[in-house]
Amino acid sequence: MELAELVARRPFPAGGLLIGLTRRCPLSCGHCSTGSGPLTRQEPDPGQLERFVSSFTGENRPDVVMLTGGEPLLLPALAERLSTLARRSGSRTALLSGMFFARGGRPGRGAAPRGGTAGGGPRRRGGAAIPPAILRAIRSVDHFSASLDVHHEREVSRAEVFRALHLVREEGVAVSLHLTGTGGSDPYLAGLTRAVREEFGGEVPCLVNEVRPFGRAASWARAARTGPDPAEASPCSMAAWPVVAFDGRVLACCNQDTVDRRPVPAHLDLGHIAEDDWGTVRRRALESPMLRMLRTVGPAHLAARYGSGPRPGSYCDGCRALGGDGVAAAGARAVASGAAGALLDLTAALRGSREGARGVVRRHGCAAYAPLVVAGPPGPDAPDGTGTDAPDGTGAGDVR
Repeated sequence: MELAELVARRPFPAGGLLIGLTRRCPLSCGHCSTGSGPLTRQEPDPGQLERFVSSFTGENRPDVVMLTGGEPLLLPALAERLSTLARRSGSRTALLSGMFFARGGRPGRGAAPRGGTAGGGPRRRGGAAIPPAILRAIRSVDHFSASLDVHHEREVSRAEVFRALHLVREEGVAVSLHLTGTGGSDPYLAGLTRAVREEFGGEVPCLVNEVRPFGRAASWARAARTGPDPAEASPCSMAAWPVVAFDGRVLACCNQDTVDRRPVPAHLDLGHIAEDDWGTVRRRALESPMLRMLRTVGPAHLAARYGSGPRPGSYCDGCRALGGDGVAAAGARAVASGAAGALLDLTAALRGSREGARGVVRRHGCAAYAPLVVAGPPGPDAPDGTGTDAPDGTGAGDVR
């Protein structure tokens, strides 16, 4: 499964599922949206996760399961089991790693993965090695993505990440890079994307995001410059894929401030993996009139039309406030219940996917680097690598 195929599914309700395996991470990156670190041990119950993924069926399953963290490869055996269970029903899996295991020649740093070491020796290339348990987990997924940015490079070098990605590609696993920077004119992003093209000849696609003020970046990263005009529809594709949080709660939103909030805003709460199966979560995600309206017109328009008017704060602040707005909920039920609401939802998803993966990244990632989400030689709309004449990114979401 290539990156472009994964990203193009992002606007479709319940087309994917995001699972945070653990908040723990050997790295302490200064921009981490989840605030993960070596001493943070919050994670869902493994047995409950396996039961939840086992509830997928051939007729009722997400197309894509994304395993994230923290660092999911601290639990390689669990990642492998979940991927194997998902595949039995026809779902495909992707995994995003901070690449702690690629650090060479620096003993004593980081944390050892749990899950055993059986299965042969490590895979090696030019002095780099992938531990056996981690290699088995990587082999089990359909797509492997590595995080790389100025914060990660302080802990895992660019050269080490590149060497490890070559090893993964030699295993026949599709790979990509998840890059972040400060925007389309960021010279670091220009240099990094140029280095990726030179290293991999355009065969490794990149999903490029802008750092947003969440987690450790809350005190220094810039917020989106302007919010949507309440008079205009501004659909939220980020309310499409359910998210399993680190406590097992399932939410209809991947905004980290929302994922960590307790109690969960009522309209974004899809259940808990200890009590609910995938079919129940999917039904709630697809049939909720409030979620249909968020995906069709967005929270600001919904509040302005049916609620008590636009709320102060960000786009996401306004959405969270809708949880207690009975008038907005009644308006959503009047418009988006039943077959008519389902048609609205599908129409919004098709509109959101009209330009494919590039269009999704233009809206929710770093617009200047959207062409890089597709592997291959740079096209006429690709950034020129200088970073000086690319427009500022306009996305305000998180495509994960």
